[in-house]
Order: sequence, then structure tokens, then C-alpha cells
Amino acid sequence: MTANPLDDPFYYLNNFQRVLVWLSQRYGDVLSVEEQQFIDAFAALPRSSQGLLVRLVMRKGLHFRHSKLHYAEIGEISAAVAPLLALGWVEEQASLSLVELFDVLLKPEILLCLGHLIEQPKAKKAEWLLALADCFSEPQPFRDWCPQLEERLFSITVMDLCDRLRLMFFGNLYQDWSEFVLADLGIFTYETVEFSAESRGVRSRQDIDACLFLHECQQRFETGEPLETIVDRVSALVLDNPWLERRRGKLLFQMGQHGERIGDFALALCIYRDCRYPGARLRMIRVLERIGEYTLALELAEMAVQSPQSAAECQALLRIVPRLRRKLGGPPVARAVAREVERLDLHLPRVDPMLSVEYCVQAHLHEDAAPVHYVENSLVNSLFGLLCWPAIFAPLPGAFFHPFQRGPVDLLNEDFHERRAELFAACFAELEDGRYRDTIRRRYVQKWGVQSPFVFWGALSEALLEQALDCLPAEHLKHWFNRLLLDIKANRAGMPDLIQFWPQDKTYRMIEVKGPGDRLQDNQLRWLEFCHEHRMPVAVCYVQWAEQGA
Repeated sequence: MTANPLDDPFYYLNNFQRVLVWLSQRYGDVLSVEEQQFIDAFAALPRSSQGLLVRLVMRKGLHFRHSKLHYAEIGEISAAVAPLLALGWVEEQASLSLVELFDVLLKPEILLCLGHLIEQPKAKKAEWLLALADCFSEPQPFRDWCPQLEERLFSITVMDLCDRLRLMFFGNLYQDWSEFVLADLGIFTYETVEFSAESRGVRSRQDIDACLFLHECQQRFETGEPLETIVDRVSALVLDNPWLERRRGKLLFQMGQHGERIGDFALALCIYRDCRYPGARLRMIRVLERIGEYTLALELAEMAVQSPQSAAECQALLRIVPRLRRKLGGPPVARAVAREVERLDLHLPRVDPMLSVEYCVQAHLHEDAAPVHYVENSLVNSLFGLLCWPAIFAPLPGAFFHPFQRGPVDLLNEDFHERRAELFAACFAELEDGRYRDTIRRRYVQKWGVQSPFVFWGALSEALLEQALDCLPAEHLKHWFNRLLLDIKANRAGMPDLIQFWPQDKTYRMIEVKGPGDRLQDNQLRWLEFCHEHRMPVAVCYVQWAEQGA
């Protein structure tokens, strides 16, 4: 029986050491002198000191009171911290701002140290902080703030360095050390992927610096700093890493959208003009229309019609171009008539206001001989993910950087399918000869619970899987899967809410549910049109709530 990694009280240290070994082996050529010296010096520390440092790194904040540090496996904190103080990785006399002081003190302690300046002792800490802000503009050591408290305060100085190591390992700064614990507990399970020498998120020191820079700009943007300066800095960044270039494009796109929201259309246009992120061209057309530049908007829209970036852009342009022509005095353009969709009209009692309209329709239509499942996007995506697992998790260079990835980094890139064309073709070949049923059943068992960007484990059951494999024609699966690969970001959403099976007849029907006042969204309209094009049975169910007692 395999031992539980969490049985070792130093499990967190083991995980941190695992990261350092991984980085030394795979990123040794891009480590700075400071980072390499840290790795070497860390290895030479006593285990208790190693454990204490990692505990501090994993905690929130930079300042820690001695009395709040209790770890049975580490023992006496004073002894464990001494080597860290000697290395300068922890300081004892760091200066704290008033805000930082309030973070480490409780209300009674604040009153003890600063009570003579507090006029309203029963107010909240935030109110005290606001009232005292003008009195203390300069930071000072903890003992100067609180001479009444005989307390040591430890401040970690290597957090930025540890964040850089975390960035190199994960390829991002939103994943943290808890990933190891969640994996050890079995809460998250990740596919085992073979890592090639080329499979690295950052390939040079410049990449590390650029990634940290983009993260800093993202934070500054999210905290509300003026856009102009951030945009200029992000736009001036020189990159030769496609993964980072996409990150930069996404950040610029987000800032362009924010510019629209605050009414700074000139800045939004400036951003979109040079942004290659998907959707930026369409946003630029919309902004030009919004500010009355109809001629420029039409010119750009007509160019876009010739080579649309996606089905979503194409759909939007079908509405935008006729509208712009009308605004410029052109003749009216007849809109394409939407195909008629089978329509279900239901008047249902509102038995439970907390129950969604989809669940109400599911319960109403469900029969033993014709079961109805609330699947929305989960079923088709999951069938695709199970059948095409080898292609999705192929260890291509630049796809997987570390063992905690839910899917490949390039999943939403334009060349995702192209890079794996032969692998996907091999998976799709199973739809032609019937092998796909056994493959999907086998992977459902073998891969159960393993993280995937397509498989919704919580929505799947053996009964649903068997009914789907019996009732969904392979031809329809192939059409759906090909559409997913055309634009994964747009097309893995918008699928009908419900699916009804008739197992005895091996047929099915998809049902999009709309409650009172609800209307079909663009991505839903695209899916309905696609289903009609390929003669897939689909209906739209419009629900009105029946009057109680009527």
C-alpha cells in the first residue's frame, strides 16, 4: 500500500524541495546567480530552518509574530529562525507602515499601543486606520510601534525570489504551493505527461523578466491605476515567446474593454489597433461605430468579412455591415431569414422558486422510456475529451510545463489543431469504424477524475454515457467535434441545455430552454444553426409560469 505523502509532517518541505530539484534540472541555464545561490544555501540549512522558511513562504503576508508560529515538527522557533536571520532571508527589525502594523495586531493590542490617539475606542479597525493615517506617514520597526509588547516580529525578505521560482515552475503566478497538497489529498488529479527538454514556459532570463513585468502590469491595471502609462509600457515590451505574446495580447484586450467601459474611446481604439488578440478587430469596429466613424468602421468591417477570424465574428458582422450601410445612406439590406426551429411552449407551475427553469422542464419532460438529462455543454465536450485524450495531452514542445496542468498551454491558440492534426485524425478514425464506443467507455473508467479542459466528471454517469453512446450517431459526434476544433474558446459553450434520449429507438433530441423574457444568445444561435445544417434534432422550449391555483 502506497504511503500517504501527508503522513510526513514535513510534506510541504518535501514538495518545495521537489520544485527546487525540478528547477535546477530544467531551468539551470536561466537561473540568476541569486536564485542559484538560494537553492544551494537552502539545501545546506538544518531541516527545521528549511521547514520554517517554507511555512512562512506559504503563509499570507510578509510579517509574522513569534507568538503566532507554532509547528510541532519544527520545534523551537528561535532556534529554527537563527540561520535564516544570519542569511538575511528573515529580518527582525524591518520597518512597518501603519497599514502593515494593523495587519499584525489585534484590536486590543492597537488600543494598548496607540489608544492615546484613538478618539473612538469602539470603532472598527478600518476607521482607526483612516483616522491615524495622517499621524504616521513614515514606517518604523515593530518594537518602536509597540514598546509595550515584548514580542519578536519576523519579516521574510525572499518572497519575491520564491515567487520567481514559483513562476518558473508553474509558468504563472496564480497557481501556488497548495497545488501539491490538493494533489496529495487526491482532490485534484492531473494527467501524467512526459516532459521534453523543450517543454518550458520560460526559455530565457528575458522571458522570466517579461512574465513578471506582465504580472505587475496586470496588478496595476486591476488596482485602478491610469491606463495610459500601463498601456504604453505593455505595448513597448519586446517578446519572442508566443506564449507570452498571447498573454500580452490578452492584457491589452482587457484594457481596451475597460477603456470602452469608462468612455475613453480614443485609448480603446489605440489599443485595439495594435492588438492581435482574438476579438480585438471586432471591438475596434464597434468602437468606430459608437463614435460615429461609420465610414472607417464599414471599411474595416468589409475587410473582415473577406476573412473572418471566427464564426462569432462572422455572425456579428452579418448584423454590423447592413447597419453601417444604412447609417451611411445606403439602400436597406434584407437580413437573412433565420431557419425555423422546432418550438415547444410550456406553461409550468412554479413549484419551487429556487429550482431553475431548466430543471423544471427536465422534470416535466422526463419519462422512463425517454429520459431527459440537463447537460448543457458538458456532454459533447466530455465525449470529445474522452475520445481525443491522447491528442489533447500529447507532450508537444511548449504545451506542458509542469505536472499540475489541467490541459495544454496552447489549447486556445489558432494552431492547436494543426499541431496535432495526425493525432486527432487517428481519434476521429474510431468514429468511422465503431471503436470509439469502447474507447470512450475505457477512458471513462481509466481517467476518472483526472483534470481535463473538456471532461465534466461531475456531470457524467454510466447511465448518461451509455445512453449517449447508444443514441448519438457517430456522424453527429464527428460534426460536433470538428466544430469544437474550429474555435475551442467559442464553440465549447452555447450548446443546448437538455438532451432527451429514446434508447429503444436509439434516437435523441436536444432542447434549449428559455424562461420568461429570456432570449437566445449569439453562441446559442450559432449552435442551433449548426444543428439544423447537419439535420440534428433540436428544439427551443419557451416556458411561461402558470398562475398558481388557476
